[in-house]
Amino acid sequence: MQPQTTAALVDTQNLPDHREVRIDRVGVTGVRFPIVVRDKAHSSQHTIARVALTVDLPHHFKGTHMSRFIEVLNEHGSVVHVDNIKEILRHLQQRLDAQQAHVDFEFPFFVEKQAPVTGAVGLMDYNVRFTATASRKESDFVLTVKVPVTTLCPCSKAISKYGAHNQRGQVTLSVRFNSLVWIEELIQLVESSASAELYSLLKRPDEKAVTEHAYEHPVFVEDLVRNIAIKANADSRITWYRIEAENYESIHNHNAYAMIEKG
Repeated sequence: MQPQTTAALVDTQNLPDHREVRIDRVGVTGVRFPIVVRDKAHSSQHTIARVALTVDLPHHFKGTHMSRFIEVLNEHGSVVHVDNIKEILRHLQQRLDAQQAHVDFEFPFFVEKQAPVTGAVGLMDYNVRFTATASRKESDFVLTVKVPVTTLCPCSKAISKYGAHNQRGQVTLSVRFNSLVWIEELIQLVESSASAELYSLLKRPDEKAVTEHAYEHPVFVEDLVRNIAIKANADSRITWYRIEAENYESIHNHNAYAMIEKG
């Protein structure tokens, strides 16, 4: 059998659809892709992202061309930053004849941390997400970091003869900004607002220092989001934020949650 030429193949996606219902987002998700991200300490770091690429679909088209999303992604190489993502969005709009385009890169980001007393070095990983949207007239970019922290309960400390219950929590901080904000800066902003930060490697003197620091800096989940908000408000680069904190309670069968959004 002779293979058909491209011109002879039916383009089913471009056929009209009688239902005439537009789709807000259609595309590909769960794409694993190696990327290079800007790193304040080392200029850049290599990681692997889970990528989603979507566009809107007018009511008169039956479907979109899924292969074109992957083509656009591959054409832009592996370096990912704000300007690069804007180019990806524009090319998605052009290649798929879309009014709006959306991209989402979620990836592990690694920070080298020293233990507070011994200086033992270990790598901490944090989940980071770049979320961007472009329409014909405007664009939007949101940077999100998920930071694990330690919180010690002020009430438990106040009512107990000795000790106080503490737990690991997670803060999800999303920001919009008007000039460069480093991922590491957002991580440090969150960690400095908690009872104590987490480490991948601690020796006994370090454990003593971390637990005593947490005991001396008790915070409710409400305190945690307020502490972060005050620091974010003081940074003129941050124009919008959403702060979510969830404590995985150690002596209750539920989690504690708080959220603050600016704007």
